[in-house]
Amino acid sequence: MSISTILSGPNLRAISAPRWIAAVLLALTLLGGGYAYVLAQVSGDRGIAPTASSADIEVRGIEVDVRADTGAEARDEAWRLAQRQAWEQVGGPAINDSQLAGMVSAIVIQRERIGPKRYVATLGVTFDRQRAGRFLGGARSARSSAPMLVIPVTVSGGAYTTFEVRNPWQRAWAEFNPGGSRIDYVRPSGAGGDSLLLTYGQSGRRSRAWWASTLDQFGAADALVPIAKLDHQFPGGPIRGTFIARYGPDSKFLDTFELEANGPGQLQDMLGEAVERMDAIYEQALADGKLQPDPTLRLGGSGQIDPALARLIEIGRAIRARDAAAAEAAATAAEFPAAEAPTPQPTQAPAVVRAFAVQFASPDPMTFDSTLSSVRQVPGVRALAVTSTAMGGTSVMSVSYGGDLSALAAALRERGFAVREGNNALAISR
Repeated sequence: MSISTILSGPNLRAISAPRWIAAVLLALTLLGGGYAYVLAQVSGDRGIAPTASSADIEVRGIEVDVRADTGAEARDEAWRLAQRQAWEQVGGPAINDSQLAGMVSAIVIQRERIGPKRYVATLGVTFDRQRAGRFLGGARSARSSAPMLVIPVTVSGGAYTTFEVRNPWQRAWAEFNPGGSRIDYVRPSGAGGDSLLLTYGQSGRRSRAWWASTLDQFGAADALVPIAKLDHQFPGGPIRGTFIARYGPDSKFLDTFELEANGPGQLQDMLGEAVERMDAIYEQALADGKLQPDPTLRLGGSGQIDPALARLIEIGRAIRARDAAAAEAAATAAEFPAAEAPTPQPTQAPAVVRAFAVQFASPDPMTFDSTLSSVRQVPGVRALAVTSTAMGGTSVMSVSYGGDLSALAAALRERGFAVREGNNALAISR
């Protein structure tokens, strides 16, 4: 008997008042429980954004130890020192600190300790190839593979996880710089709806319709599934890692290898080395002709999307858009006041930094990189982050700009873009 039948006619009169209230509460629970469960699945602090794009030049393992009057001053001076050391390592010519800072797209903190007057850290410095290329020379490595979605799987303590929680294997892939690789990696951050779509169960799914729909969300042609099985010998002791390279909807095996870390402190270094070896395996598979996109994914099976998948995709898109906007606003508010505090300008009010969503056409990787480089060079742009990548379609970036939306639109028009203004967002094209 349905709930509507129970709550109508003679049945309603036959139920006492307390039971009637209980029946209504049960109905509301059944209707709202599914949505609440989905929200619980995507809530919390998850997601690690890739720290370097394929066009970047990255130097890691720079150790700094700086003392100053305050911890913040020591950190700022240490970062400037790390930038100069990284620039020397890549063979850059002598330039001033202002020019050098303009070419740095990211500072990666591998380890750090901050004291009242001291800053000790191991850092990585990422240079934007578009801006640094004219000083360093050399052409960008040609890419050979189709876009490949990376789903890193961690096996530890009998649990199989991907993006459900932040984990060291996911971090190792996020910190990997594929600039010299022939593989076109598509690396999800794992935030929002990613944890619903990209699960360990998805990596073993055989449905072509499901795979085609999932890959379409990330602009990928096929998937790579690098698996890390971590065996902790005892708490605080050695960690043995068994790594398996698989790919495609049929989870085809490519190769396997083992590494060992002396303890938890060396785990991240071991995983970083494992990612490099995984990349070599996938490159060799590409050279051998094995790493080709599955043609059945283009057909999409029967062409019908599973209704459950369609609902998950719809919820995931909405949650990712909401979380991306909130995260960018919070990151901007937390970052820039701290950076401007040491050198206040009492005679001039600082520009208010706002985050705006900017849509742009990305038919190919060269256009994608060129658009990002052009927007970064617009005066007043303080930071830029890609929130959605869709090769062959429309990608989205979040731009932190010191001014209002109309001023940003005018600055982009001066750079040769055709600009359409919307509600706190812009759409640009050439």
